[in-house]
Amino acid sequence: MDTAVVTGASRGVGEAVARLFADRGAHVVICARDQEHIAAVAEDIEAAGGSATPMRADVRDEFDIERLMETASREGEAAGIDCVVANAGVYHGAPGETPLAEESYSAFDDTLRNNARGVFATIREAVPHLNEGARALVPSGGVAREAKPGFGAYAVSKAAAEAVARQFAVELEAVVGVLDLGQVETELTNYAQGREPEDVAPMFWWAASEAGADTVDGEVVDLREWKAATR
Repeated sequence: MDTAVVTGASRGVGEAVARLFADRGAHVVICARDQEHIAAVAEDIEAAGGSATPMRADVRDEFDIERLMETASREGEAAGIDCVVANAGVYHGAPGETPLAEESYSAFDDTLRNNARGVFATIREAVPHLNEGARALVPSGGVAREAKPGFGAYAVSKAAAEAVARQFAVELEAVVGVLDLGQVETELTNYAQGREPEDVAPMFWWAASEAGADTVDGEVVDLREWKAATR
């Protein structure tokens, strides 16, 4: 793999994935809304011997994402993009404490705009630059498919993001799949008990470069399947 794009890479899962991909030889083009934070991650990657290009970009803005993908296609040793990780996301409120009937319209709209429309924009703007054999990966969780009380707009947005991934999977030559990470301890989840981001990052590398295309394309791959495949 030459070039990978990771959105929402200034912290949590996105940062862990970017660091791992760079450690394994990929040039990572990473973005977040905060220029200072994403630049710091890139500096750490470079200091560790990796290769990274940081960009301030907001997945709610398709023009930001268009520029991100155009830049990424030129940054690696070879032209184009080999992997896209549509990781950027938000959760307004405390996980499990945001029932849908109590969501504000502004929180609902922003959650869908980030977590669903943002995935759409990320993959759509990458399409003209995807190399043969490229893959796009969308992190998700069980609340997208099994409703649980208190997860409100976040659960709705994840279900929508998975639908976006499935539709791209049947329409693109590139492999597009969903990774169900289970509970991960990040700022997004208010550091609720779960796995460390570094523990799930290898799942992305496996899905991007080792798993068979049929295993990932149009599918939701969970931790159990990943662990069984990599024993």
